[in-house]
Amino acid sequence: MQRMVTALLTLTLASGLTAGCTKQRVGAEKAIASVLISDEQENQLGLQVKQELETKENIKYVEDPAVLDYVRSISAPILAQANKDRSGVKWKVNVINDPKTVNAFATPGGFLYVYTGLLLAADTEAELAGVMAHEAGHVVGRHSARAMVNAYGLQAITQVALGQNPGTAAQIAAQLAGGGLQLAHGRSEETEADEYGAKYSAGAGFDPNGLISFFEKLEKQQGAQPAALKWLSTHPTNKDRIAHLQKIIAQQGLKGGRNAPGGLTAIQAKLPKQ
Repeated sequence: MQRMVTALLTLTLASGLTAGCTKQRVGAEKAIASVLISDEQENQLGLQVKQELETKENIKYVEDPAVLDYVRSISAPILAQANKDRSGVKWKVNVINDPKTVNAFATPGGFLYVYTGLLLAADTEAELAGVMAHEAGHVVGRHSARAMVNAYGLQAITQVALGQNPGTAAQIAAQLAGGGLQLAHGRSEETEADEYGAKYSAGAGFDPNGLISFFEKLEKQQGAQPAALKWLSTHPTNKDRIAHLQKIIAQQGLKGGRNAPGGLTAIQAKLPKQ
């Protein structure tokens, strides 16, 4: 079984490399990830990451029902759009109580985490939606799974997929919890997540330009507000990236009417600032 899986993956990877085109290589990497790690296996890995976060990273969740309901009401239509591209994901949305960290991230299995620092930093619901839609794009694109293949190699990940290497599985979970594999997202993954983010935001009724305005704001703030660096360390932004996102929005005619603070202002008033 392992020999068959490895042979199939090697052939798939070779075809992507031979093609030489970035889009074809990305397609090959997605195919590898989908063969190696099923939706259920990704969910189990996501549960391991959640445990790592709670026991070793000592994160604290927001328990206020009003805050949770609000964040989940913003994410629900976005994740419904994401499920059109990857239907096997069972999303779980949590809010981490950390006002000093402007960030959000998603792990395998559709575990989406939003920091209160992001809620406080966003000026509009479209900005908040854009960030969450971008993170959903990482899951749809199987970016963590692709990073695992690149970091550990085909043989090791094949063994993990077949349940033969629990030690490596635990190591991967620890790296994901600490952000290690998130840092492995390359330019192509970030670009793809941006494109998904604009698409899902617009499909959910939000202005897709919210992600752009959020990028621009953090770029301006990064010298004065160290918290902004948390997002930028895993999602480096530059003028080319913003220009590409503007081009995609224009080419695809992406539009959405929601681009106001809406209920965000009331939620921000409920959150501790330090």
